[in-house]
Amino acid sequence: MSGNGSLEALRRSGRIVIVGASLAGLRAAEALREEGFTGSLTLIGDEPHEPYDRPPLSKQVLLGKADADRTALPRRRELDAEWRLGVAATGLDMTARRVRLADSTEVPYDRLMITTGVRARPWPHPLEAELDGVFVLRTSEDAVALNRRLTAVPRRVLVIGAGFTGSEIASACRELGLEVTVAERGPAPLVGALGGVVAQVAADLQRAHGVDLRCGVMVTGLEGDSAGRLRRAHLSDGTTLDVDVAVVSLGATRNTEWLAGSGLGAGPRGIACDAGCRAFDIRGIVTDDIFVAGDVARSPHPLFNYQFLSLEHWGNAVAQAETAAHNMINASADRRPHVWVPAFWSSQFGVSIKSVGVPSLGDEVLIAQGSLAEHRFTGVYGYQGRVIAAVTFDQTKWLEHYQGLIETAAPFPPPGTTVDRRAEGLRPVPADFPDPSLPTHGPTVTLSGYSPTDRRITFTPARA
Repeated sequence: MSGNGSLEALRRSGRIVIVGASLAGLRAAEALREEGFTGSLTLIGDEPHEPYDRPPLSKQVLLGKADADRTALPRRRELDAEWRLGVAATGLDMTARRVRLADSTEVPYDRLMITTGVRARPWPHPLEAELDGVFVLRTSEDAVALNRRLTAVPRRVLVIGAGFTGSEIASACRELGLEVTVAERGPAPLVGALGGVVAQVAADLQRAHGVDLRCGVMVTGLEGDSAGRLRRAHLSDGTTLDVDVAVVSLGATRNTEWLAGSGLGAGPRGIACDAGCRAFDIRGIVTDDIFVAGDVARSPHPLFNYQFLSLEHWGNAVAQAETAAHNMINASADRRPHVWVPAFWSSQFGVSIKSVGVPSLGDEVLIAQGSLAEHRFTGVYGYQGRVIAAVTFDQTKWLEHYQGLIETAAPFPPPGTTVDRRAEGLRPVPADFPDPSLPTHGPTVTLSGYSPTDRRITFTPARA
């Protein structure tokens, strides 16, 4: 469909298919209806549930403060859509404009939006992953199963990986009074996302709350008894741990395998798209009928040197989905770019951690307010002489100020009038991100270079 007449026909009676029935998919569908799309709308999801909120799974649901079936995302409006739930997409025919499903049916489209998101990376040894007591946490079923096991009061819980999700799980375990060991191959929790200076505070928090935190080690094996129940973990330093529960928190895998051979620019790092959310094909040529949004998308961001970023952020999924929906049914002159400033939050060990921008791009950090020693501070990250990100520990009020500096490419370090005159706030120091060749668990941002196709990409996961 092209031209004004065809565009009007699309808006009035076209067929739009959304593959991925979670947060981004739901918000995209709502935005399409809000913008006047009256054609047929189909949402395809591999889970049997209608869209639900995932952040509470590692917080309230694990603690038993909320039921997993009470985390459904609120609906902004009626959708008048066909829901194909519990059936995964298995293939895409870009020429015929059809999506193939696991039940052997096909769904035709005039416009396609892909919001398939990510899944938890499993334990790499399949037989060990099947042991009774080994868990991942991504879906509501995962949260229910893990909550049930934690409620049974295991002797010790092992959390493998100290990214945000792993750290939140460890926090929940301690709040429940459980003994917990965290194994992190990096030098500190959250180091891949926030750098070593700030990550040391996260390490102090864990140890102050009774976590047996072991950094610089990897879990080399999980051992079960004759009945297939997890009983022991082996670490790279030669030690063993007696554990009943192990939660694998090794980051996420983007759900793109179903697109293999389709001709779309999709791979392990996501689906490449332009700033207007239009997907690239494998030749690096932009499509005009396939759009991408949410965790699975890789798009260039003008505030960050147009690097292709994959952002696993709740707010980014919503904003990008709404932009993609708008652009799907509007003429080129009326399309808009996705320029949302990344934002993230976590609650662990009684501390609220929030960030704006992309901390992992920074090469320096300045503690601008508060004190690291008091675990209450604002850290500002700089890259090539400009403010690139900020993170707060129990100091949320400063985030809006620093978001403004990021959006205006303000110089780094920021003016002294906004900086506490404590010893640690007098000058920037190296942010101390780990060597990119030694990735840590649970990154929240993936940097994937400038090329729109996987064939010409150099992967740089920690910093530019």
